[in-house]
Parts: sequence; structure tokens; C-alpha cells
Amino acid sequence: MELKVTRWQRFGHDRLYANLPDGIAVGWADLKTGDITVLRAENRDDVIAVLTKHLPDYLGTVRPARAPEAEARPTLPRLTPADDLATNPPGESLRLLLAGSGPGLWERAVSRLLRRPTEWDSWRKGLAGERRVGAELNRLSRHGWRVLHSIPLADKVDVDHLLIGPGGVFSINTKHHHKKAVWVGDEAVKVDHGKPAPYARKSRAEAKRVVRVLERYCDFPVPVDPVLVFVGVTDLKVVATQLTVRVYRERQVAALAPLSGVLTAEQVEQVYGVARHRQAWRQA
Repeated sequence: MELKVTRWQRFGHDRLYANLPDGIAVGWADLKTGDITVLRAENRDDVIAVLTKHLPDYLGTVRPARAPEAEARPTLPRLTPADDLATNPPGESLRLLLAGSGPGLWERAVSRLLRRPTEWDSWRKGLAGERRVGAELNRLSRHGWRVLHSIPLADKVDVDHLLIGPGGVFSINTKHHHKKAVWVGDEAVKVDHGKPAPYARKSRAEAKRVVRVLERYCDFPVPVDPVLVFVGVTDLKVVATQLTVRVYRERQVAALAPLSGVLTAEQVEQVYGVARHRQAWRQA
């Protein structure tokens, strides 16, 4: 796989990053020490090969780090209960949408009598899916992971779930397709061989938005992996070339539990402290 190499200099660090074609970091080399860190095990050989190739061009020519005051980071106000997203249950955004704009008792009865599908059905199904995935993610707390749900972004959309732990940060998008067969490609997803949906592309874009928010307030790089979790499907196929988005059924998210080596315990708490603050996401 061809990886793109870019230099990153902030907060006194000077690193050479190896990135996938869509910009997701899979490893980096410290230009002060020459040490290489692999962020995704499946790309280990490619990361080591490309960084080893480029390191000689940079070692010994490192520019002095900029003064700390030039890299001053913004700070968030004191966290209040109103701004604490840690209290959000899974599916909170959809629950509020249904409560504020959903059908009344009479409308529900008529739709059920006529067996007429509505937009509300999609919302309710999405809510059920997020609750199922949220319950699975919450179990990972015993392994040192932090979980947030229904993180509101600036354009009236939300991140379904954000998982933060020793193995990094995962931006998780839940899709509930009850008794459907799902095919996941590099750019699109097909449900029961239907029209392609841009789930994979949107998941990558969402992960990049999360990176921008977290790195605005954290003094270290925060790699974020996009994840698609499918609920209730009868079959799930992922093409072999699809390596940029992790894909699971809801019960398979437990596979993330043993991942480690990306964030220290202190960094996990710092990232979680930023991510749980509603105001961090106001302009995301």
C-alpha cells in the first residue's frame, strides 16, 4: 500500500507521519530520536518501510522547535452539568428529535393501521440501533476505555459514539438494517444490493472532524479511526481493499478492547476531558 509521508511540527514535537491516502495516520517517526511508532498493526510493514526510507532525509536537519508561547492552545471554560456530554445516553439526539418532532398518538395509530412507513420509523429504528451498540461499548469501560454518546456537531448532526482509550480514539457510526444483507466497499455501502450509500466516505469525513476538535485542545496528535457498526444484519461482507474504515456487527465491537499502545493513561484522560465538553464541538 502506498503511504503519504508528511512532516508535523507543533508543541515542541517534530515528527514524520505516514498516512493512508485519505489522510488517516497509521504511524510516525520522531525526528529527534529516530524512533518509529506504528498506530495500526495491519499497516506495520508499510509504515516501517516508508518511514525508514524517508528518515535519512530529515535526521540531522531538524529545525529548532518554535517557542511554546507561539503554540498556545485555546482552553475550555469550566465544565458544567449542562455542558457535560458524559451524561448523554446512547441515541439521545434521536430521542430528543422524536420527542420534539415525532408523531402524536393519533398519527402513530393511523400509520400503524395503514401499515404506512414514515420518517419516524427510521428515527425509531436508528434509536434502537444506537442503544444496542451503546450498551456494547459501555462494557469496554472495564478495560480502561471511555465512551461518549450523541455528540452534537455544529450542523445539526452528531457523532453516534466516541470511544477513547489506550488503543486510540474511534468515531463510531451506527447503522440499523434489520434482517438485511450489507456489502461494504471502499467508498459506498449497499443494503440488499440496493442503491450505494456513502457510509464509508462520511465516516472518514466525520473522523477528520473529530481529529480537528481534539487536536485543537490537546498538545499531542490524536489519531481517530472511523468505525461503522451494523445492527441486526443477516450478512455482512467487506471488500478486501477496504482498509480505511473498521467495520463490525454490534457484538464484534468487543474486538477493540485489547488494543493499546496509542495513548497513555494521561492522554486518555486529557482527550476524554475535551471530548465530553459540549463547547468543544460548537464549531466542529
